Amino acid sequence: MPKLLTFLGAVIALAVVSGIGFLVLRPSGELLAEARFDASVISPNADGVNDLTTIHYELSRSATVSIWLENDDSRYYFRQDEPRSSGSYSVYFSGVVDGFSLPDEDEIPGTIERRLIPDGTYTWVIEAVDDDDSARASGTLTIENAPYRAGDLPVILNFTVHPTHFTPNQDGVDDRVNVIIDLLNPANLNVYLEDAGGQRYFLPERQILNEIDLTGISREFDYDGGVDQGLEPPPDGEYTLNAVAQDEEGQRVVRQQRIVISDGGLPQVEMVPQVSGAQVLYNPVPYRDGYYSDYTGTGDLLELPPGVDSELETITIVQGDILVFKLTVTNYGATPIRTAGPFPGTVYDFDQTASSLGAYEESGAWRVGIKCDTALSDFPWRWAVAPLDQLTPVRAKLPQNSYRLQVARLINDVLPTDLDEIEPKTYYYLMPGQRTEVWGGIRMTDLISARNPQFCWAGLIHEDVGIPANQSRFGAREIEIVRSAD
Repeated sequence: MPKLLTFLGAVIALAVVSGIGFLVLRPSGELLAEARFDASVISPNADGVNDLTTIHYELSRSATVSIWLENDDSRYYFRQDEPRSSGSYSVYFSGVVDGFSLPDEDEIPGTIERRLIPDGTYTWVIEAVDDDDSARASGTLTIENAPYRAGDLPVILNFTVHPTHFTPNQDGVDDRVNVIIDLLNPANLNVYLEDAGGQRYFLPERQILNEIDLTGISREFDYDGGVDQGLEPPPDGEYTLNAVAQDEEGQRVVRQQRIVISDGGLPQVEMVPQVSGAQVLYNPVPYRDGYYSDYTGTGDLLELPPGVDSELETITIVQGDILVFKLTVTNYGATPIRTAGPFPGTVYDFDQTASSLGAYEESGAWRVGIKCDTALSDFPWRWAVAPLDQLTPVRAKLPQNSYRLQVARLINDVLPTDLDEIEPKTYYYLMPGQRTEVWGGIRMTDLISARNPQFCWAGLIHEDVGIPANQSRFGAREIEIVRSAD
């Protein structure tokens, strides 16, 4: 008998504990309560009158919630299988539901993410589901005067992206992504890159006029990866470029384009002192006619100057001879840098410039320049940052959708076949970690007594970008020109 009483007591105790645990883990009450739409009629046309209603509901415990509207033909979801914890909830509803297409409309470019529900009377349903139970509430809602037709959507008619493979490193070649968008209707527009992990990089809108209409139907975006602001660009890899247009009613249309980033990074290059301690070595060399260069061709090249000089002494040079310089350039970053000729060893006449030799400025190219007090322009004499045989060539053909090729097609009534097979352009790069010597000469023919002696110095020029700090007056040296004894 005592054993039986003990057993019965244990059973009762277990039942009590289980009951308490059930009440703690599963609070009493209906799973879904106070579910309602405040209004029975809305006209979601952004006129400020009856544009929306408020949805309310309460959950006694955690559940998955769905909210939709349905009629005899369709079901339109506002929320679908979204987890919610216990508590009271309120949310505005303006007639915008998950995207859909109507049977009688043409295909719309892109993806309709959110769209106004068509006019009509619907049954609204709020449903909550947990592991053990489910509950629903329903009612009626009428939609009036909703601009839901395809012609009312913020459709992205034109979505032009160039290039789709871009290299944000300030070398002037495919450095920027340009996006041109034409909208069917005014809308707010966001354009951004997104990686596989969901990290977003937003593109700034190009300011074409003093003031730009942020809801205009023709828009342009431009992205340099942040490099022009001194920021590291997004890591190399594949991205999705998203253009998201959303109107005042909340209707949203998205178009996408795959983008590849490679060779991105901040260019980091500088001139460094010689082993002797001098920043730039200068020496006079007699001139001969074979050194002469112009746009028709390059003359004889100077040999790499040997030896050292003292940077404390004034350099004396006979009028008409060549002032030869030598300096060292290093690419200490992780990004290749582009350069362009004339190549080291080239000799300039004093009144020549790089363009006199057919070497025009190239956006993004790095060159070493020399300037003197009596020079007529800023760094008129320029050289590549390394000899040709120490540079890495990259051949790049214009893509068929490139801007330059499109312009060429417009200029020519009939496109020549050789334009379609346009000759690839060769670019030259100083690779990360490379250290090179640069040398060249200027024939010092102009003797201006008021500025004799004069200073000459070197600069490292990133054309159409700028000159790095401490690289604009490198190795300044006093140069005195004397007349020939003859």
